[in-house]
Amino acid sequence: MNSQATDSWRQSADRDLILNAGPRFELLVRGEGSHLWDGEGRRYLDFLAGIAVTALGHSHPVFVEAVSRQAGTLAHVSNYFATPPQLELAARLKRLAGAGEDGRVFFGNSGTEANEAAFKLARLHGGAERPRILSLENAFHGRTIGALALTAKASMREPFEPMPGGVEHIPATIEALEAAMDDRVAALFVEPIQGEAGVLELPEGYLKVARELTTKHGALLIVDEIQTGAGRTGDWFGYQHEGILPDAITLAKGIGGGFPIGALVAFGPAAALLQPGSHGSTFGGNPLATAVSNAVLEEIEQAGLVRNARERGVQVREAIEGIGSPLVTGVRGRGLLIGVALAAPVASLVVSAAQRLGLIVNAANASSVRIAPALTIGDAEIAEFTDLFAAALAEVAATALTETNA
Repeated sequence: MNSQATDSWRQSADRDLILNAGPRFELLVRGEGSHLWDGEGRRYLDFLAGIAVTALGHSHPVFVEAVSRQAGTLAHVSNYFATPPQLELAARLKRLAGAGEDGRVFFGNSGTEANEAAFKLARLHGGAERPRILSLENAFHGRTIGALALTAKASMREPFEPMPGGVEHIPATIEALEAAMDDRVAALFVEPIQGEAGVLELPEGYLKVARELTTKHGALLIVDEIQTGAGRTGDWFGYQHEGILPDAITLAKGIGGGFPIGALVAFGPAAALLQPGSHGSTFGGNPLATAVSNAVLEEIEQAGLVRNARERGVQVREAIEGIGSPLVTGVRGRGLLIGVALAAPVASLVVSAAQRLGLIVNAANASSVRIAPALTIGDAEIAEFTDLFAAALAEVAATALTETNA
């Protein structure tokens, strides 16, 4: 693609797309495995996976076959009817999550929709006697109004206030949770790892204490697994690292491998809260989306990709630490959800330098780079990543640290 053509797509994007995401970085036209190509034929190593979405990488044969087969069979019928892929996926998610026979699944099309359903679940459980819903500082649960009320980011919330009432944001500490919890709390919403905040892990033992306190006070424990689920952290779901069972979890991103789907999985008595007419989704749980999700999750299971995420995550973190960049002050996360803490607020510069070199990563905030590659990566991809990321860090460090010390 020549410069005139490049100018043309940028002009089209500026003219025709709502600017909620800002200017697009590139025009990407093709993907295979952990690589993407732009309109000029340039190759990029994708270590973001569409923000923890393309769990199998790009154009994986299992994904392609599932889309093609189901599209030629049955794509949509509405939720007045059930379909085999929908029933199969509901049973699969219950099994993987340990929800038991009395668990139930609601399907939507995205993570924010799953959290909207969970918000309503909390309200139904709480009623007038339990008006309080707790969420954590630095939390991100989505951008629709209910999910945004749970999200503790003032810059996202303020233009759309007033938010739905009753939500309180507390520090992500055990002490703050103990102080806040009482019998008027309907639910506690938590992410096992706060991805949008820079891949911040909860304190050790937090989820166990949260489970104990919510049980004691009759509140729901709702775990947002949208970014951490589907094997990304080295277990199927983040809460499983602490051996607890929540009352509900929300899912999206990796469970579809690139196809839009979200889900709320409710456990025990919480599974009976949503009744006919209390919630719905025209497209949620359609046979095309659920067939693809079944295929993606089956491949993750059969190919041992949960274990691969656990082992390759250690390898990636060690590789980053081994670079020895003065710009890197720490490496956080679990499995293949990794945050790189920087010594200066230059994450966007690191991301831009990496992209120029042919590497796609993400600035979760001004001083954190987020890394979330496909669960299928191996030695070759990690070696390529290490070289490219080291070069990007070196390019930025030479200027950034000089300016910081001046």
